[in-house]
Amino acid sequence: MPELLVGATRVAVAPSANLLDALLGAGIAVPYSCRAGSCHACLVRCLAGEPLDMQPQALDAARRQQGWRLACQCRVVEDLQVQPFDPGRDGRPARIVQCDWLSDEVLRLRVQPEQPLRYRAGQHLLLWTATGIARPYSLASLPGDDDFLEFHLDCRRRGAFSDAARQFAVGDELRLGELRGGALHYDPDWQSRPLWLVAAGTGLAPLYGVLREALRQGHQGAIRVIHLAHDQDAHYLAGPLAALAARHPQVQVGLWTAAELPAALAELRPVSRQTLALLCGHPDSVEGFTRRLYLAGLPRSQMYCDLFLPHAP
Repeated sequence: MPELLVGATRVAVAPSANLLDALLGAGIAVPYSCRAGSCHACLVRCLAGEPLDMQPQALDAARRQQGWRLACQCRVVEDLQVQPFDPGRDGRPARIVQCDWLSDEVLRLRVQPEQPLRYRAGQHLLLWTATGIARPYSLASLPGDDDFLEFHLDCRRRGAFSDAARQFAVGDELRLGELRGGALHYDPDWQSRPLWLVAAGTGLAPLYGVLREALRQGHQGAIRVIHLAHDQDAHYLAGPLAALAARHPQVQVGLWTAAELPAALAELRPVSRQTLALLCGHPDSVEGFTRRLYLAGLPRSQMYCDLFLPHAP
């Protein structure tokens, strides 16, 4: 049986055991969220040996060269020594500079990194609390215009990170982990094409950044923003979106509730086959929108999706 070595802990594991399960079973506190290779919360560095990586494309070449792997996507096939990601050692230090509620359920968090972070509108970042709780969140800020990193945290449901976030205060320290994403972005070549930004819940956060990026770059085509929420009070950016639409005549904003969704979907039709759609939110909501757009004639190659995966049990 292969042996797994983490610090002073050495355990025998079943051949081809999932590395994350083996670490958790050995009492090693490795955070995780999606178990799908998307959130990057379970990063570990291989110091000796090599696991069988089921999703090698999930990390860029530089990270892989440094020995980093996603524990949830690896199987132990030989003796292996690993070092879990340590936010104190491997993360970027940052401090909270603003913390307020955009609605009863959505906490706006503005964070100032100790060193500037290069990112693109639409990307997401792993946040670590001072107590070692990790969760990926999308960036709502606009690089170059905002001198902070902004996140919209959905605190409607209980969770380790959202519970901790309710106690956040200005001045608290956080650590920043992996910067990820790329499906949601703005391409200057899109300037004349109709652009749809379709979000469910706090899936609006990265699309708010993409919308502002498109307007900053002088987008000429029509922009339609659709936000799906469980009720009217949950349209937490209704005011800022209305202000942008008032200043930019090509922007149209639709605020939908869950009760209105079936009828609204039935009427959902792109005005042009050149339309590009960026969609973000819970997988069920995104799949419902993409299915309707496809049936209405929009090729899937013109849809860019980012899914907010629920926390894996």
